[in-house]
Amino acid sequence: MKRTVYFVSESTGITAETLGHSLLSQFDTVEFEQVYMPYINTELRATALTHRMHEAFERDGGRPIVFATMLNQDIAAILKAGNCYYLELFEGFVEPLSAELGVPPSRESGRSHAITKPSYYTKRIDAINFAMANDDGVRPDNLKHADLVLVGVSRSGKTPTSLYLAMHYGLRAANYPITEEDFEKGDLPAEVWSAREKMFALTIDPQRLHAIREERRPGSEYASIRRCQHDIRLAQTMFRRMEVPTFDTTNQSIEEISAQILRNLKSNPALAVHRS
Repeated sequence: MKRTVYFVSESTGITAETLGHSLLSQFDTVEFEQVYMPYINTELRATALTHRMHEAFERDGGRPIVFATMLNQDIAAILKAGNCYYLELFEGFVEPLSAELGVPPSRESGRSHAITKPSYYTKRIDAINFAMANDDGVRPDNLKHADLVLVGVSRSGKTPTSLYLAMHYGLRAANYPITEEDFEKGDLPAEVWSAREKMFALTIDPQRLHAIREERRPGSEYASIRRCQHDIRLAQTMFRRMEVPTFDTTNQSIEEISAQILRNLKSNPALAVHRS
């Protein structure tokens, strides 16, 4: 079975795409051709999109599915009249919420991702710059300025997790890769130990690590399963000695790992750094 899916919005479409993907993930037996359609903010563009939806219907033999965040009722009416299954993601929530609050909605498009709080936007940019400048342990002396520090072996997911926490939550995340020199010494540098109270460790299954490293350096000693098993075993010994929270990235997404880290941050009064 194949169906075409459109993520449609008057603005960026990020909300429609994010929620739409979450809903589609429940139907893994269906093949979805996903089409991203932001800035459908005129009746002319909406009409043109209905023509595309009709072509998709004839090609697939089933109505295309439309996930939309469309506050303009005139444009929404055009899309609903097209040959599609239309799901308005705001419709079922805005009016009931308005009734509860006793305040009418603004019905302005793009507010979900607009810079409505300049100070928080500035903090996010600062956090992104910090994460990039303190990636891969290049400035261990800067760990004291971080909100949190991720440690783990090479290719265990530290960099993408750091950047995700910076971009989405304005957290100054640094990361430190455990190196061969650290393994030979059997310990981590003093600057890393000093950040232990705000440290989180990432581990990964050796087979998964082997597959990831093979993509980067195929056939190398660095990517060998023996080396991966060795690195993970010694790193986990370090994590236990340091008594830091450890998360397995083998089968968890960046979002899932980040959510667990945030929960730990919020539950620790000494680390009251959550900035959202």
